[in-house]
Amino acid sequence: MTAFKAFLRRKNIEISVKRYLIDALGAMAQGLFASLLIGTILNTLGTQLNLSALTDIGSYASQMSGPAMAVAIGYALQAPPLVLFSLVTVGFAANALGGAGGPLAVLIIAIVAAEFGKAVSKETKVDILVTPLVTIFIGVGLSALIAPALGAAASSLGNVIMWATELQPFLMGIVVSVLVGIALTLPISSAAICAALGLTGLAGGAAVAGCCAQMVGFAVMSFKENRWGGLVSQGIGTSMLQMGNIVKNPRIWLPPIITSAITGPLATCLFKMRMDGTAVSSGMGTCGFVGPIGVYTGWVNDIAAGTKAAITPMDWIAMLLICFVLPAIITWILGEAFRKAGWIRENDLKLN
Repeated sequence: MTAFKAFLRRKNIEISVKRYLIDALGAMAQGLFASLLIGTILNTLGTQLNLSALTDIGSYASQMSGPAMAVAIGYALQAPPLVLFSLVTVGFAANALGGAGGPLAVLIIAIVAAEFGKAVSKETKVDILVTPLVTIFIGVGLSALIAPALGAAASSLGNVIMWATELQPFLMGIVVSVLVGIALTLPISSAAICAALGLTGLAGGAAVAGCCAQMVGFAVMSFKENRWGGLVSQGIGTSMLQMGNIVKNPRIWLPPIITSAITGPLATCLFKMRMDGTAVSSGMGTCGFVGPIGVYTGWVNDIAAGTKAAITPMDWIAMLLICFVLPAIITWILGEAFRKAGWIRENDLKLN
């Protein structure tokens, strides 16, 4: 056992929650962002501006989501070059065979393939043959065996959440908004979770609401301490920057969480705001304005599909209120109340 542990240490194979569910999951979201998400945005712009070149580029980018995710995961696992390059094939196979739940299949299979590839890397004199063969064989073999089942399971769970949200929009509006918003601020990837579950529709709208509540909420609530730099870095960057402060004083997290519990059901019940763009957009919030862009892309898709007649003024009002105005106002009010009560002290929200 000691020899095995020494081998794993020498090969930089760390079997841990941090390595697999934080580092790998976060990297997978970046891979999705650099392929499917950017591709969707370019495709939407191309369609709206009638520029076929943008549409083509967007299509190419979107088609590379599987390889992009797998390579990003390999990078997070600190895979050597031959393993990293071999994951292109693994990601393509896992995503294609995983169907609607492809991202979950890519996450699990790419991790296994990468670790096996790392284990054999530079252990033989014909490394240039052995390492790619092992990585690709393990990855594609697993894809054939389990990717369809993993994809179906993730898709089914996502469908259940979306069905439940349609059935009970108030309760599920709160649950989805709060949980996805919390995931966004935690050092895991809410975007990857939404992508793996294929979370769109009314549930996607609730997820967008929760993420925006966290990002805009923290940005506005901490403006006294962090000024304009903090407003930008949290509002269109990530609320994860506050994680260190949350550990020191968990009560600073309550205003954004309470806000998400309010805006979530407002999105599902009052405004019926849907996110019918790519599922990854549901978990991005105002990061690069991806959440609102996803909502807009959904409108465009619905119009093209004939399920929506046109984009109405109420659509724009709902988006602005749910994504920007209400999170700012509600969280600021709650934050001030918490400061007066002594629950949030001076510099509790200060970013280093």
